[in-house]
Amino acid sequence: MSTAKPSRPKSRYFNVEVAVMTVAALSAVLMLFTVLAPTVNIPLLLATGVMFTVSLVLAIRLFMDSDTVRARQTDSMLQLSSSTLDVMQDGLTPEAAQSVCELLLPSTAAVAAAITDTEAILGYAGFQAAENPTGAAIRTQATRDVIVDGTMRVLHSAAEIGFPEGITTIQAAIIQPLKVGGKVVGTLKLYYRNPRKITETQKSIAHGLGRLISSQIAAVEMETQRKLATSMELKMLQSQINPHFLFNTINTIASLIRTDPMKARELLREFAVFYRRTLEDSSDLILLTRELEQTLRYFSFEVARFGDDRLGITVNTDAAPPDLMVPPFLIQPLVENAVKHAMPSEGKLSIGIHVLIHVNDVCVCVEDDGVGMDEEAREGIMNPRSSTGLGIAVKNVHDRLQGYFGPHARMQVDSEPGLGTVVTLVFPDCARKDA
Repeated sequence: MSTAKPSRPKSRYFNVEVAVMTVAALSAVLMLFTVLAPTVNIPLLLATGVMFTVSLVLAIRLFMDSDTVRARQTDSMLQLSSSTLDVMQDGLTPEAAQSVCELLLPSTAAVAAAITDTEAILGYAGFQAAENPTGAAIRTQATRDVIVDGTMRVLHSAAEIGFPEGITTIQAAIIQPLKVGGKVVGTLKLYYRNPRKITETQKSIAHGLGRLISSQIAAVEMETQRKLATSMELKMLQSQINPHFLFNTINTIASLIRTDPMKARELLREFAVFYRRTLEDSSDLILLTRELEQTLRYFSFEVARFGDDRLGITVNTDAAPPDLMVPPFLIQPLVENAVKHAMPSEGKLSIGIHVLIHVNDVCVCVEDDGVGMDEEAREGIMNPRSSTGLGIAVKNVHDRLQGYFGPHARMQVDSEPGLGTVVTLVFPDCARKDA
């Protein structure tokens, strides 16, 4: 059995050494021709000079550090990827697809770039852009085939692409599927003047960007579904208001009809406004002042039921930015939770709502001097699997807070048995600029 002789690994430094020797030899020849110029053919001398120049350029190219070249290429692709993600914050909209095509085209050897969904063109840049507007139906069979089987195709002729006769500029293409959850949702296409332009680098660019775009589409869809689920949970809370609160409020108003008709009429009017606002406030954001008004309206019903000697509330919103927008049904559940769970068997429960500014953050604190809770109960109120009733609402407050204001927004619950509870909502970077 013969043993193959191991091949000598290629050395960049060996190539540079050869280049240096070549340049030195050519330089010596040129100097010799210069000394003997009267006896030397001038065209031959010029040819030698050209050879020297070409050799020098090649030597300089060989001297270039390949790591530096790769680093520059990597940096260029990272910048392209970052720019692509920036324009796709809202998903693969036609505007985003067009921007991605325009960003991609200068970074490749392609003469045109296109992005489609499964039926039509979303974006197109480069050669024949006017003939391929947004919304135009997919024309080529190759694109339809990629959508069907989800396999990248490298095409080496206009006929393979599926172009009609007469189009000669585009003679090759790469079609990369865009997938979300294993399902093809569109394609990324790069068109070339001739097949020689399709290198391994071009294939890698198409494949990498296709996966990047697919990942961003999936991320946006997941965020949309999360917001939808949170919104549906909010609607559920709005439509399933604590029935005990409903019945108790109606009974309170009924009992006041005989003893204090004016008070009963006022409460009934406020009760109608309360429920109308509760069902109306399903938009994304409302003014903080509106949320506080609804909270105080709710609290007035509880005071009418239990009496001033059992419930009291103070509100300090002097530091609140007048235009601060918050998700609806955010503070009221916290006050409602305190009334339901923190009221002592005897004495008065005092609740305070305070708006504070900390650097650039707005903090809304809902505190009470009630019975408090132990560590297990405090952790349970944030766990949707172990929380019921208004515990779900408290978890929903946290989820919507982060959903609208980002991961730096937070809800903090501090409590000790017998010492009350403080719930702090932090709205990042929402303070007034002059605060």
